[in-house]
Amino acid sequence: MLTADRMAAVDANAAALGVPRKQLMESSGNAVARVVRQYVDPGDRVILVCGRGNNGGDAFVAARFLSDYDVQVALLGHPDRIGTDIARENWAALQAAEIPTTTITDSTAIGDLDLSGVDCIVDAMLGTGVTGALREPAATAARGITAADTPVVAVDVPSGVDADTGRAAGNAVAADHVVTFHDTKPGLDALDAEVTVADIGIPAAAERFVGPGDLLGRDRVAESHKGDNGELLVIGGGPYTGAPALAGQAVLRAGADLVNVACPESVAPQVQGYSENLIVHPLAGEEVTPSVVDDLLARAAGVDAVVCGPGLGDSESTRSAVAAFLDAYDGRVVVDADALSVVPDVDTDATLVCTPHQGELVGMGGPSADDREQLADQVSDFAAELGHTVLVKGTHDIISDGETTRINRTGNPGMTVGGTGDVLAGVVGALLATEAPRAAASVGAYVTGHAGDLAADAVGDSLVATDLLDRLPEALTTDE
Repeated sequence: MLTADRMAAVDANAAALGVPRKQLMESSGNAVARVVRQYVDPGDRVILVCGRGNNGGDAFVAARFLSDYDVQVALLGHPDRIGTDIARENWAALQAAEIPTTTITDSTAIGDLDLSGVDCIVDAMLGTGVTGALREPAATAARGITAADTPVVAVDVPSGVDADTGRAAGNAVAADHVVTFHDTKPGLDALDAEVTVADIGIPAAAERFVGPGDLLGRDRVAESHKGDNGELLVIGGGPYTGAPALAGQAVLRAGADLVNVACPESVAPQVQGYSENLIVHPLAGEEVTPSVVDDLLARAAGVDAVVCGPGLGDSESTRSAVAAFLDAYDGRVVVDADALSVVPDVDTDATLVCTPHQGELVGMGGPSADDREQLADQVSDFAAELGHTVLVKGTHDIISDGETTRINRTGNPGMTVGGTGDVLAGVVGALLATEAPRAAASVGAYVTGHAGDLAADAVGDSLVATDLLDRLPEALTTDE
């Protein structure tokens, strides 16, 4: 079962894997035609009421597969405003094939369709990506379709119905049969309609592997203010200064508004010196110890997520401080590097994303396997036992929350250089401020690896961690 947003991501990932959207539309339209044939006999009249998006495009294709019937395609809107190239191509194919079409530009023309005189109506006005009350002329068309005493087949979801909830904000089409694609949608269970899930050739890899589709829907709201896109706290430093600075800069490059770095006062000037964009908070002492935990908790109370671990070191005192912090904190935390070792022994109400490499995973009591799929299954079991999301860094990153497991294939051998893990922790932290843990970890792995690939294209084996910071903005963009 896939939500509308998740289905859009899977569709885009399939395209990135080399499965053309035009091919998927052809399969979708064929599936719709097969269901329509269940309700009509050759020569019966079928009308397809279509919107200007890919949902309408599916119906344009379906019309070509219904040559044994008296078919008419009604487009709501002007043909020159059809929204996608593939839908436009299939509209043009209807014209070339001389399949009867008509355009409806206002609600008063709906009555001219004589919906009461048809043997089957196909509702292809709006798909899963559209929510809210129907606007004209779709609203009037929906009333007409529902009022007609004839079978109604809806494409993907009845127009006006939220595919995720099954609810309608206003009037909606009452369909007898819904043809949805690849997987069912959560809201369809609530409908009094038969549902057919059509296999249209989307490979399982489009769900399994993280891809560009996972970046969809992440644009900032135009009216957003400082802090709306996330404020983070990075806890790190002591033996090392570059690690917390890299993580903090990655937080900002990944789209968060503010980042605070809490580090020992002995290294605070060096950390601040890496970038004026970091808000540095010195902690008493030369390393993070239990004496500063109350200070950390107070600072963490005002942020959306915490990144804990970069550059902390593994002294017993520091491990005790991390354990005390996690024991008392109930927010969202990316746990990285030396902080990972305390996680299995801590009972915390915090939501954790743990980012170990395979050696650190074993140190946490996790699995070790050479086979990717075997390791993925074992990581899933370990995440379920741990009760947190785990991102295992490797040739292929494995991300699991114990329920769903994803694999990321971006990245390259040059990223074995020191500091790239700190960048990853910062990117995941920025995403965790606004997104669910598994999504934050999956997208974070994909984006960081993609940034590394872009850097390697430019500098080859001379890649360093700061090269990733420069490429993160490009890696976060999508052509969708």
